Amino acid sequence: MSVLSQAVWKRRWMGLGLAIVIFVLDQLVKWSMIGPLALREKRQIEVLPFFDLTWAENYGVSLGLFRADSMEQQMMLIGVTGLIAVIVFVWMLREKNGWDIAALSLILGGALGNIRDRVNYGYVVDYADLHIGSFRPFLIFNLADVAITFGVIIILARSFFFSDKDPMKDPSLLDAKDDTGESAPEKTA
Repeated sequence: MSVLSQAVWKRRWMGLGLAIVIFVLDQLVKWSMIGPLALREKRQIEVLPFFDLTWAENYGVSLGLFRADSMEQQMMLIGVTGLIAVIVFVWMLREKNGWDIAALSLILGGALGNIRDRVNYGYVVDYADLHIGSFRPFLIFNLADVAITFGVIIILARSFFFSDKDPMKDPSLLDAKDDTGESAPEKTA
């Protein structure tokens, strides 16, 4: 294995580690909401003038879309989100760029956290309530949602604003093959 391939695999392992950290942190925060803070019973805890901890059970996906009320719908939603998580995982293992790996790791860790909630509770535990007075620019969310959102933003920003997929600019892509199967050109000094 070349030094370059070793560097790429090191990034992938670090990405997997980041996904695990996101998953564990998400589950620890949710555990604290359910357990020690008893947010489910209290319903709301005022933290700052613009931020509350508010109990919410999300039976759907992003923005409460595709609400799963029956057991069959919940299983289908778990299956679909699980398939998406597998696709993100495979994409992460094929990716070479560190930023893309990090972004996919955020998405994977967040997705796994929300999938675990669906399996354990039948819904996703949401608690973060950002507001300005009575105006709420966001629905109630959780750490997994934040990780997924930031991961998607990084992927989109890199896709639209950065063109570093050029092997001459990103040495990690030098061992890549082009569309014809030929090796990418070597970087010259």
